[in-house]
Amino acid sequence: MRGHTLTRGRRLCAGVAVGLALTLSACAPDRSGGRVIVLGIDGLDPLAIDLMLSEGRLPHFAKLRLEGAYGRLQSAAPLLSPIIWTTIATGKRPSEHRIGHFVAVNQSTGDQMPVTSRMRGVKALWNIFSEAGKSVGVVGWWATWPAETVHGTIVSDHTCYHFLFDRGGSGAADPTGVISPPERMNEISKLVRRPDDVKPDELLRYANIAPNELGEPFRFDDDLSELKWALATARSYGDIGVHLWTSEHPDLLMVYIEGVDSASHLFGHLFRAKDLAGELAAQQQRYGSTVEHMYELADEIVGRYLELVDSDTTLVVLSDHGFQLGTLQNDPSKTRDMRRVSERFHRMEGVLYIYGRDAKPATRIEGATLLDVTPSLLALAGLAPAKDMPGRVLTDALRTSVPEPVASYEASPSAENRESAAADSAPVDGAILDRLRALGYSDTTSPVGDRNLASLAFNAGRYAEAAEAYRKLIADKPDDGALHASLAGALGAIGDYDGALAELEEAEKLSPLNPEIYHNRGVLRERQGRTQDAIEQYRRAVRYSPEYEPSRTALKRLTGSADATAPRTDAERLASAIAERAGGAARRGDYAAAMHELDEAERIAPQYALVHQYRANVAFLMGDRARAIEALKKALEIEPDNALYAANLRQLESSSAASPSAPPRGGEATGPLR
Repeated sequence: MRGHTLTRGRRLCAGVAVGLALTLSACAPDRSGGRVIVLGIDGLDPLAIDLMLSEGRLPHFAKLRLEGAYGRLQSAAPLLSPIIWTTIATGKRPSEHRIGHFVAVNQSTGDQMPVTSRMRGVKALWNIFSEAGKSVGVVGWWATWPAETVHGTIVSDHTCYHFLFDRGGSGAADPTGVISPPERMNEISKLVRRPDDVKPDELLRYANIAPNELGEPFRFDDDLSELKWALATARSYGDIGVHLWTSEHPDLLMVYIEGVDSASHLFGHLFRAKDLAGELAAQQQRYGSTVEHMYELADEIVGRYLELVDSDTTLVVLSDHGFQLGTLQNDPSKTRDMRRVSERFHRMEGVLYIYGRDAKPATRIEGATLLDVTPSLLALAGLAPAKDMPGRVLTDALRTSVPEPVASYEASPSAENRESAAADSAPVDGAILDRLRALGYSDTTSPVGDRNLASLAFNAGRYAEAAEAYRKLIADKPDDGALHASLAGALGAIGDYDGALAELEEAEKLSPLNPEIYHNRGVLRERQGRTQDAIEQYRRAVRYSPEYEPSRTALKRLTGSADATAPRTDAERLASAIAERAGGAARRGDYAAAMHELDEAERIAPQYALVHQYRANVAFLMGDRARAIEALKKALEIEPDNALYAANLRQLESSSAASPSAPPRGGEATGPLR
């Protein structure tokens, strides 16, 4: 892979290679343009901020809005943090920067590992600034381990994991690549807070818990432990950023704070939700105010950085995406454990605030995208944007001149980052993978997220490229049904219908619950003029995944209804409406009310399979496994070809931990045919 940074033997000042005797500190600082602080706060939602601003609870965000430029930041799918924050830091699309997911595979050992800085295919802002002789500080940013050598300091995204349990002694994880330069490790470690450092009075602000719970052992699959982790890391990276700014005076400081996003994934379904019952009401009693207090913490951190802004500094505060707060899962069992995280609850719009030296006060930023961030930050520092960066400088919001663009920063001299090569084979702190698994983030295991990159090629209309990418992935994993379904989508898009149908047949054998199989087959049938066959395929997709929007849209277009069960009689239509009421009661945690509604629905339409499916789901949530099995058997008697019912019954009969209402996992698929 092309290198991105400087080796220990080759340093650059203003883009000119110098001899071995010089070090980065010998570079004369370039003070053209102003200094820039970038505060990235993951998951900040514009609607939530507007709501809490109206209540007077976010005074520092109010200051940013009144005295600076502000607006919404348009994100881009897939809404996964390492991908988006790398796009923000490079100004390049994922197909170019090559960070495609949370996890990867160590090619030397075959072990799973988080994505690394060496997987990035282009230069980041910290490389560009360093090569221009400007100093940088980077704290906690996604995919920065192993920390690259720059003109300044990188505190990688592994830092807080490194110090999670041990106080820096012999029990700590391998320190290779955690911080650059490594001699700053002891200094930085003093600013790292561990979860056990979160004091009881601080924790009680965020959760209504009993005193005896405070001493429980730390586990990443425990809600309270995760909350302590979120608080500790937010405080740590915030403090480290302030320290670097005041001690090193960098031209660019980039600090990443994750706490709002973590809290939203864990507890966002409770945010001001009404009429909760049962276990959801109990959750709300404990964690109902957690998210809004985490927004207040974000506001406090913004306030600390506002204090650093002088006449030479511009502060940029932004988020990678928003978040649907107060939205309950269709499957309530997902709110019982740490598997409830899903980018499906991310919203496409984040926030963007620009304050200080070069911001136009009280200005609304319109149409800003992720790709506009890097060119704008370069302009704020007096550096030219590059022509191969697809974004624009946000001149409507800035009071700075924009230098004439350069062709590309990728063409400037830059040696490969071999000084951190040892870190690629160094042991990865197991806590990182534990947390990714606990949050449900460790599904993709390709070296640079190739499934997502293939999907991006498909979504960009590069169908032949996507087909070739999926063929390579299938050569590695021939039994992966989701890959066959995705290849079918690409083949169908280039007109190879026979090849697409053959791939779908293979996919159905391997993964019969993947809705993409049936949707793509439906699209192909439509193109062949077989409309009724297409409708049946779309209904199967929605039957196995009720929220699968592409097939719901197709059904509504063709039949006027997205209902997969297609009630045939007045009795079934009435029973379906009652069953939906039961589903709403179950989502709120009121299982007794749900069962009462289902009793009525079954009395009206005893041979309607949907009613028995709902009863199985609610019985499982109530812990009545025998009743759930009985209901599923009745549903299968009515619809013996229903693969979902059969799969759920097998799970129930083999494991009491299975969730019959959990939607099928389709892998990182391309998406539906157009």
